[in-house]
Amino acid sequence: MTTVGIFLRGLAMGAADIVPGVSGGTIAFISGIYPTLLSSIRSVDLAAMKMLLRGDPVGFWRHINGGFLLVLLGGIATSLFSLARLLSWVMEHYPEPLWGFFFGLILASGLVLLKRVSRWRWQEVVAVLLGTGVALSIALAPGIDFLPGPAGIFLAGFIAICAMILPGISGSFLLLLLGMYPSMLLALKDFDWYFLGVFLTGAAVGLAVFSRLLHWLLERFRVLVMAVLTGFLLGSLAAIWPWKVAAAAQFGAPGADAPVRQLPASPTQYLVSTGNDPLLVSCLLSAVAGIVLVWWLERKWGQSQA
Repeated sequence: MTTVGIFLRGLAMGAADIVPGVSGGTIAFISGIYPTLLSSIRSVDLAAMKMLLRGDPVGFWRHINGGFLLVLLGGIATSLFSLARLLSWVMEHYPEPLWGFFFGLILASGLVLLKRVSRWRWQEVVAVLLGTGVALSIALAPGIDFLPGPAGIFLAGFIAICAMILPGISGSFLLLLLGMYPSMLLALKDFDWYFLGVFLTGAAVGLAVFSRLLHWLLERFRVLVMAVLTGFLLGSLAAIWPWKVAAAAQFGAPGADAPVRQLPASPTQYLVSTGNDPLLVSCLLSAVAGIVLVWWLERKWGQSQA
């Protein structure tokens, strides 16, 4: 695994984490670095801190796989700060093809995860259905008002990072549901270091806790966990369906000026409800591009996780 390859994976993870509905963990999984990522995060432990306190920075660096983490985080940070404006512009002007691309990417990724479930019993079927149900519930949930102030920012970072390292569950989408996504995007654009510092502190704590839990689950219940993750990925397709209409509009209720819940619709329903061109051909071509990208990533890097 080359330095350039790790950096490019970080760029892709950062770009995915900006878009609500797409998980950086999905990119890590299909690009072949997911086990290494979890292992490296988990290695930032008490033993590592003891090495640092004993004045052994070289041992500390090797213990935590510092070179890998530094390059990967560098790619993620570069993507977050450089692509925040670009993706905001694309989401504002061409949302349907962008969602189409990610829909194809996630659909193909779900098929990749299906291949990783080494056996199928009733337990695995139930696990897939459970993961799908949870992801659908999150994708179709109405927004909520989250805690304001530093405590809310800290908790948002804690929750979002747990989702970001799970394939299929989007941290940025959870931020959207919590009402924190616009604030986070604005902080990235304006380099609001106070907001980002509190958020990253919550994320660091969440990462330290959840990565260990996930590693423990994978060590003991790998097949079932892979089945649940497959369900997460398949259920998250509802969140990135290219054509959505406001819940009130879809069910014929009196419209609200700012509906908080968007539901999947057909291209025709989308045209009638919103008056916007569904850009069907562009969305289909974008979806095919996403599928081809996953196919290429799986051929190039996927075997390392088989």
